[in-house]
Amino acid sequence: QVQLVESGGGLVQAGGSLRLSCAASGRTFSLYAMGWFRQAPGKEREFVAAISWSGGRTNYADSVKGRFTISRDNAKNTVYLQMNSLKPEDTAVYYCAASRGSFPSSGSADFGSWGQGTQVTVSS
Repeated sequence: QVQLVESGGGLVQAGGSLRLSCAASGRTFSLYAMGWFRQAPGKEREFVAAISWSGGRTNYADSVKGRFTISRDNAKNTVYLQMNSLKPEDTAVYYCAASRGSFPSSGSADFGSWGQGTQVTVSS
């Protein structure tokens, strides 16, 4: 089991940037893919981005391609989500998740551990 703690959320104006961080503990972080998901009020949780165990392969939802960048620092057991050119529709609770494997899947069922989430609010 792995414990995940997100940070970095907040309120930002449209067009602004935020960087989310997710600190992991309790399992060999570097062996597993990591991902970010989000859930807006009244909507289903959706995939945002994922990164392979080595960081060499990434996967993004179409809605964030070109604006968001996922990265990881295995020495610090941390995964990041750099969010640029934010839009009001990016407003959601963002969740960090640890995969059961090394492939950066977009399916939530492939992720076995989840953080508590951090709120991101983008004002227009």
